[in-house]
Amino acid sequence: MAINTTEIEALLKEAMPNAGIEVLGGDGKFQVNIVSGSFTGLNRVKRQQSVYRILNAHITSGAIHAVSMLLLTPEESDK
Repeated sequence: MAINTTEIEALLKEAMPNAGIEVLGGDGKFQVNIVSGSFTGLNRVKRQQSVYRILNAHITSGAIHAVSMLLLTPEESDK
């Protein structure tokens, strides 16, 4: 039931095709860095909820048990 960074990145890219995505980590603990225009106007919690929805099946199964996130708009990333 393990999942790796490549699989997580593929899930995120499928759901967020125009985003810049980087996934680091392993053994169920991951760092997800995403730059996406879809985060514009969303607060930190709403941004995290959008990513959790994509990963929820793997979180629920226990394949992912810790996720840290850096979620930025393109404008925030340029600063």
